[in-house]
Amino acid sequence: MRMLNLLDNGGEETMLRLGERQELKIVKKVEFGVYLAGEGADENERVLLPAKQVPEGAGIGTCVDVFLYRDSQDRMIATTAHPKLVMGQISRLRVVQVSKIGAFLDWGLEKDLFLPFKQQTWSVTVGEEPLVALYIDKSGRLCATMKIYHFLNTDSPYQKEDRVEGQIYEISHNFGAFVVVDDRYSALIPQKELYGPVKAGDRISARVTNVREDGKLTLSIREKSYLQIGADAEKLLQLIDSYDGVLPFTEKASPEVIRRETQMSKNEFKRALGNLLKNGKIQIEEKVIRKV
Repeated sequence: MRMLNLLDNGGEETMLRLGERQELKIVKKVEFGVYLAGEGADENERVLLPAKQVPEGAGIGTCVDVFLYRDSQDRMIATTAHPKLVMGQISRLRVVQVSKIGAFLDWGLEKDLFLPFKQQTWSVTVGEEPLVALYIDKSGRLCATMKIYHFLNTDSPYQKEDRVEGQIYEISHNFGAFVVVDDRYSALIPQKELYGPVKAGDRISARVTNVREDGKLTLSIREKSYLQIGADAEKLLQLIDSYDGVLPFTEKASPEVIRRETQMSKNEFKRALGNLLKNGKIQIEEKVIRKV
């Protein structure tokens, strides 16, 4: 993805930067608006500001603060309007339409912002407000992406054991669940800490288990073991009830079976069993666990 500058056909950086606010000078007036250019630009580096957008009293040489995007005919155009998202930032934008090729977002301009299916980390619906960033596609058009990892901040005020609120924006089978905290900060729930049916789009409350050297947060959606054990024991008792009081495996089962059936690690499963056994709620037999 090209994130910052639109390149001209010669491969050199132009003064007109798509997706950004910049101050340009009026260099020509026409019936339907004015043409703007940067300092020292040639005639090929001009952009139209439509007449309805031209500030009152502005003339040749007047500097105007504008945002550059493409109109419905894919022509670069300037606007004095302030979009809800500019290059390098992230923002929550409302989905106003879903089509066969992707979704369209309201970002405060006449032409809605396109969010391709390939840039969605979950299938969005009308009315939803995903957190997105801007990028320039291979055709030189501004589009939105929900793959926001590289746009998140790493200077959060949080420390180990703090509680945070966030949203899972992407799931990786190798790394775990990528989370944005407070719509700003980069965080990860490692794969080994994922329990239950979590998915991209879920809002979570989590505990900071580590602040990495690069500032990114490591999270857990479970409490410390001594706090979690009671909840796990109750959950396990409910699972045994669902099997009519006889769980068809014990702590000798494989970690994979235990995690699949209980959403606990083997050690967490053993601690929950110990709690139930201590309180006289179960008895452990050779191949099954029976509720008392």
